[in-house]
Amino acid sequence: MSLEVIHGGYAWPGREPVLTGVNFRFDGTGVMSILGPNGAGKTTLLRCMLGLLKFTEGEARLDGRPVSNWKPRDFWRTIGYVPQAKLPGFASMTLADMVVLGRSAHIGPFSLPSDADWEVVDRVMTEVGIEHLAGRLCSEVSGGQFQLALIARALAAEPRILVLDEPESNLDFRNQMVVLNVIERLTEQGLGAVINTHFPAHALDISTKTLLVPRHRPPIFGDTRDVMTEDLLSDVFDVRVRIRELDFPERRYTCVAAVEPRHGGA
Repeated sequence: MSLEVIHGGYAWPGREPVLTGVNFRFDGTGVMSILGPNGAGKTTLLRCMLGLLKFTEGEARLDGRPVSNWKPRDFWRTIGYVPQAKLPGFASMTLADMVVLGRSAHIGPFSLPSDADWEVVDRVMTEVGIEHLAGRLCSEVSGGQFQLALIARALAAEPRILVLDEPESNLDFRNQMVVLNVIERLTEQGLGAVINTHFPAHALDISTKTLLVPRHRPPIFGDTRDVMTEDLLSDVFDVRVRIRELDFPERRYTCVAAVEPRHGGA
């Protein structure tokens, strides 16, 4: 199950293009990271890929078919989407009630969740480690637990590919690791994942493919270790970057350090 963008571009009406020359093909295995500076259009790209916005140039394709040609119900059974975490709309819902919303593509418009739907909810909450919080209100759990619930909601659709917008942002060290470990474990079970991230080290740590998105220039796509170099990261983020491998008894970890701005100023 592939997800690709061909000659993608997007411009808000009356403005300069925020995206131009986007080309990549994700084969639906492992993790693909999308990385770039603020304002480069990463979230806009995700929304265009998913048909929530329409590319002003080019198109997105899922399994070789233009996204616009997919029936919404079939599309959202194939793609699970985890947007940036925002609590207010879910504050008064239990985690289980929020997660079951992910079954919408499987439930008729005037139907209630069946026992089978609730079994899926139990399973996906167990997969991400929050089954014991099913009855808690979304407003009563931590940011990390809420993020895992959003992932569980997307998994409830039983998709082939998971698309996540900054899933580890605003989380502490431990919860960042928990979320990344869950994503890695899911991909080991056969799910594909596309992650928009602000953390170069995370892309190097878990992704096999990376799309590096500069401002107002065509993105660079390829194997993560080929794309995530000191020179390319320095150019895209306009800072001097150093990459070092650190060996610990438990594992090897890649450290990415922004040493100083290349041209001074903010």
